[in-house]
Amino acid sequence: MSTETREVSREEAQKLIRDGAQLVDVRAEHEWEAGRIEGATHLPLAELAQRTGEIDKDRPVVLYCRGGNRSTMATDALADAGYDAVKLSEGIVGWSEAGLPLAPEGGVVAESGEAASILHARKKLPPELTKP
Repeated sequence: MSTETREVSREEAQKLIRDGAQLVDVRAEHEWEAGRIEGATHLPLAELAQRTGEIDKDRPVVLYCRGGNRSTMATDALADAGYDAVKLSEGIVGWSEAGLPLAPEGGVVAESGEAASILHARKKLPPELTKP
């Protein structure tokens, strides 16, 4: 098991991606839909073990989540499996706070967690189905 999670700054992540690294978002579906870093692949943490085949083992991987907890777990798991994996320092929150763009246009950083997911789902439903 790895002893310390490798972490990169936003600038280092951008360089790695320009040089061919894969960018992987391990957040939940509602977070991904609200806003993401352009060019990322969505592999929620809960599905990562079953979907690692979608990640090219011959290319570096930059992982991110909202703030760093889920991407730490994902980075450690991939590094233990032989991937050249690093996590984006401060996650998408730091990315957004630095003024870097999110996709789609007008994208935002969503709250994580089940309550946020429920609220997001309610916004998609007709108003008569969201009343208590």
